[in-house]
Amino acid sequence: MTRSRLCPECGDEVNERSEPRPGSPRPDSDALCDRCYFEAFDFVDAPDRVQVTVCGRCGAVHRGNRWVDLGAEDYTDIAIDAVSESLAVHIDAEEVEWGVEPEQVDETTIRMHCTFSGIVRGTWLEEELVVPVRIAKEVCDRCGRIAGGSYASLVQVRAAGRTPTDEEAAEAVEIAETYVAGKANDGDREAFITEIDTENDAGPNIKLSTTKLGQAVANRITDRFGGTVDDHATLVTEDSDGNEVYRVTFVARLPEFTAGDVVDPGDGDGPVLVTSTHNNLTGQRLTTGEPDEIPLDRDDGSTVDLVGHHGDAVETTVVTVEDDHAIQVLDPDTYEATTVARPEFVDSDAEAVSVLKHRGDLYIVPEEV
Repeated sequence: MTRSRLCPECGDEVNERSEPRPGSPRPDSDALCDRCYFEAFDFVDAPDRVQVTVCGRCGAVHRGNRWVDLGAEDYTDIAIDAVSESLAVHIDAEEVEWGVEPEQVDETTIRMHCTFSGIVRGTWLEEELVVPVRIAKEVCDRCGRIAGGSYASLVQVRAAGRTPTDEEAAEAVEIAETYVAGKANDGDREAFITEIDTENDAGPNIKLSTTKLGQAVANRITDRFGGTVDDHATLVTEDSDGNEVYRVTFVARLPEFTAGDVVDPGDGDGPVLVTSTHNNLTGQRLTTGEPDEIPLDRDDGSTVDLVGHHGDAVETTVVTVEDDHAIQVLDPDTYEATTVARPEFVDSDAEAVSVLKHRGDLYIVPEEV
């Protein structure tokens, strides 16, 4: 049943189509006639302008009180999102449809042409408006720290009794970069590398943003190559609350030997081609071709001596295969036929082999480590 009452603004009769639920107040707008209601009605609430702050270095966007990594290069999508979040449609509107069409004015200004439609009190409404968006460029806190050379940990890649090889140094740096990039991609804005120094004669130095990153990177490097991690902290300053701030240096010390080295364990059974340096040295005995393992911590005080490297081997001609354990080859220096141990990896029909010479003795090495 439809009842009539008077509009409190103009006195015209208002047709009341529904009653509020018992105990709930009647909205003030329900008391108005359609003419007075629409005179005070705002279909869309929109700001006069919107500003989006973007880091000019990494493309992060400032939202609320934090920076969000979006890798922004084209700011149009960011502007659309910012305008969409700032717009509000009247709560009484039903079946609302809307769209946004960007217009790039210049590098830092985008006009957003917005269209809205919907039904209010049975009346179809449409509205168009333009919201200008200004792109403001700043430097985010992370990029500011990087530019300022800030770091909390230093990873030094070193090796016992030698300098890390170029391959070890390059792979250690790659391990650090890959790990830190993964943390950053997972949303950790505190994860970054401040500096990588590959010109140091002793090995790479890698400066990282947090102590936790430094520990993780050093561990991953020694997981790959073997070796140990040592650390020591240095007091650098105090924070605003008077707390001491330390910087931690992690030394990822690689083993004395590396894969491809040929070593003499001093046991009289001939040299070993090293294939792994984790914990103990594991490899292949060159006199037999059988796998072998050399403990690095020896109670008798004996040492493991470097004989050469797999890459130092030269190819020479096989003269004859004498039996399962001996083979005759040409000495690459004297060209004399020399009988040497035949390891199991040498085929009986081999015409040439690679040999490593040490103190006048020849040792056949496999083609690959």
